[in-house]
Amino acid sequence: MSRVSKTTLGELIEFQRGFDLPKSSFIKGIYPVRSSNGILGYHNEYKVIGPGITIGRSGTVGIPHLIKSNFYPHNTSLFIKDFKGNNIYYIYYLLKNLKLGDKKSGSGVPTMNRNHLHPLNILAYLDNTTQKSIAKVLSDIDAKIALNNKINQELEAMAKTLYDYWFVQFDFPNQNGKPYKSSGGKMVYNEELKREIPEGWEVGSLVKELDVQYGYPFSTKLFNAEKKGVPVIRIRDILKNTISLYSVENVDDKYKLEKGDLLIGMDGNFHMNFWDKDSCYLNQRSVRIREKINSSITIFQSFFDIEPYIKAREKNVSRTTVGHLSARDINGLNVIIPNKEIIDKSKSFFNSILNKILTNRKQNQHLTELRDWLLPMLMNGQVQVASTVQEDVLGMVAEPVAKYGKDK
Repeated sequence: MSRVSKTTLGELIEFQRGFDLPKSSFIKGIYPVRSSNGILGYHNEYKVIGPGITIGRSGTVGIPHLIKSNFYPHNTSLFIKDFKGNNIYYIYYLLKNLKLGDKKSGSGVPTMNRNHLHPLNILAYLDNTTQKSIAKVLSDIDAKIALNNKINQELEAMAKTLYDYWFVQFDFPNQNGKPYKSSGGKMVYNEELKREIPEGWEVGSLVKELDVQYGYPFSTKLFNAEKKGVPVIRIRDILKNTISLYSVENVDDKYKLEKGDLLIGMDGNFHMNFWDKDSCYLNQRSVRIREKINSSITIFQSFFDIEPYIKAREKNVSRTTVGHLSARDINGLNVIIPNKEIIDKSKSFFNSILNKILTNRKQNQHLTELRDWLLPMLMNGQVQVASTVQEDVLGMVAEPVAKYGKDK
């Protein structure tokens, strides 16, 4: 393997500003219009043949985006006009490692142009073979993360499909294996739901059927980012299962979270998500829902039961008003309780789906940590790619250095 070399960014690649395209000129098409930090819309023509790379030029600056299809770079972005023979995927990871957003200029709206970027002194591998090997290690990890995310989306869709068939349409299998309601199964009117449900089914209170616990009022003065004390989970952490702050405050274990807990934020956006980490503690203005030992329903079913109410409340909040859920709102939520046979069948299915989702999320956490650990060392020449680069990416989780690199 060659050694890393000192060079400038402009010797590797050439940036160019994106093209003007006012919103009024957008035409329905298949080609994404890439702005500073995402897809602004679509157009019926493209300016760049994919794969290509853009970074934000104005507003959100410096974050690289890899686009595999043909695309239209908007004037709020810069795109790479010329890769000068370098591997596109290597350049993408190189730009991620450079953290170009830290080099923005401008006292108002952050800006960046190619005159800021081309003179930058950097370390890089110049031969294409090494570039390709490094890019493969990192892109294999990202591909596995993307695959796990896709699998989880499909698992969630499977769970929602079964829920709709069994708990909305009530076409769960009857004793003869036929869809209950469609085959003439007896239905009775339920006053609380204002609709018919299968005979023998009931409606119960969420707070009675499941273990509901509100968050602890941690003192913000005791928060820290140095990982001192216990991880504190705030509303902003729920959607992505992140940990951003810690607290040295003493807190009762009843506020401690477990994998599979359903969390709901009660201010602003009412984020709902299944928690996938241990030994974290929930902050105030959030609520944790957990199955009891003998719960009649699963946590996944409760999610689907109450999601329409939570989403409706979120949608009805004015754009200028911060939305709030109260304990009274939570106490008023109902869940549907099927007969024992359906309880047993649905528990087996829903819990299996949730366990698979949490397993994939955990694997993605390991893969992300591994990628972020490898990225700077591969780019700076501290670690070299070993000959086992073609091995299964899962091996990287347990033995990242032994399988994919060696210290110099």
